[in-house]
Amino acid sequence: MTERANGATRTGVFAVLRATPAPVRYLLGGVLINQLGAFVQTFLILYLTFRGTSVGFAGVCLAAYSVGALFGAMLGGELTHRFGGRATIVTVMTCAAPLVASIPLVQGTPAALLAVVALSGMAIQAYRPAAAVLLAEYMPEEHRVMAFSMMRIALNIGAAVAPLIAAVVIQVNWDLLFWLDGTTAALWALLAFLLLPKRSTAPHETESGEEPVPALSAREVYGTLIRDTRFLCYLVAGLFGMMIYAGWVAVLPLNIVDAGYPVGLYSTVLVISSVVLITCELKITTYIVRIPKYLAGLFGNLVCALGFTLYGLMAQHSFFVVAGALLAVSGLMIHGPSTASHPASFPAHLRSRYIATKETVAGVAATIGPVLGLYLWSTFGGPGFWGFCAVLSVIAGSMHIYGLKQPPVVKQPEVVGERP
Repeated sequence: MTERANGATRTGVFAVLRATPAPVRYLLGGVLINQLGAFVQTFLILYLTFRGTSVGFAGVCLAAYSVGALFGAMLGGELTHRFGGRATIVTVMTCAAPLVASIPLVQGTPAALLAVVALSGMAIQAYRPAAAVLLAEYMPEEHRVMAFSMMRIALNIGAAVAPLIAAVVIQVNWDLLFWLDGTTAALWALLAFLLLPKRSTAPHETESGEEPVPALSAREVYGTLIRDTRFLCYLVAGLFGMMIYAGWVAVLPLNIVDAGYPVGLYSTVLVISSVVLITCELKITTYIVRIPKYLAGLFGNLVCALGFTLYGLMAQHSFFVVAGALLAVSGLMIHGPSTASHPASFPAHLRSRYIATKETVAGVAATIGPVLGLYLWSTFGGPGFWGFCAVLSVIAGSMHIYGLKQPPVVKQPEVVGERP
């Protein structure tokens, strides 16, 4: 329900859902379908070791996937800028489908396996900048933060259900994991081809209300980005945030077991976190959109920091594990949609490359986070690691005050030969 009070527009969950254009629904549906079959990163090491590969080489293969994903984010941004989001999704997911499905066929040939896994990571990751750009183009500006919250929910639902599907598939045949993954990628490409509009805002065109600008080269766009100190501050804050998240996910189960609790407690935490995130984020976002983005970024990280502080007390009582999880996931719901949607608020001729840069930085952080987290935990113990996460989260939130405080204002390039 949408109401007006004191001059401010209050938008409820169902009002936004009703206002969501059909292309956004198709886009979110495709993201969900693809995520339901996203098994490579999660099950690659288990699969390869089950097939007789050494743990060391399996780890190298996972690293190759991560490296491919880093390049894939930048590739996706560049393809989206040049050819549009729909064409990019169709192309990269059409390439991803046979690559992922062929992993069982090449798992006995190390060089071929490394190449296929790296290319799979590149193709799979390349769709994300395109999806974010299309989400920003199709969704009304006043609902963009909610739209990114919807995408986060689609990804989280897929991430929660995919392991359950995998548990059933593995009982039949391990190879089916990757064949199913390839099938969902192909289905995503087909849905994008059939259902998404054929034309979206081209890089040199403008949206309603924007001044016409000449086409910019990649060098000019990234030059603008490097000079944008607010966006750089936002990127560093995001780097810290993703490093914390990736390290937290790696350390939490080990810390729970090390503290003397059963593995079932970790499963309980996962279920509670997933249910809260999926059922509550949209409603919370309806309140968060009423405050400035920088406050959402600050408060969300402060709540996360409080959750990490409670995790540091988990050896005292299991209550601190559950309470820490609730606060940590609440912090993510507060700052996640606002910070994720920020690059989409830039002008259309910059947006795809800004989004790609943000995705690449997130990929770097996701690669560093588990390694750094496990090192800190093994060196300083649970309280030391969680204290580090809390401090870094406060720093990230404080950086958002500058990085998100004002809407992006980008100086338009001067056209040679034009006179005032």
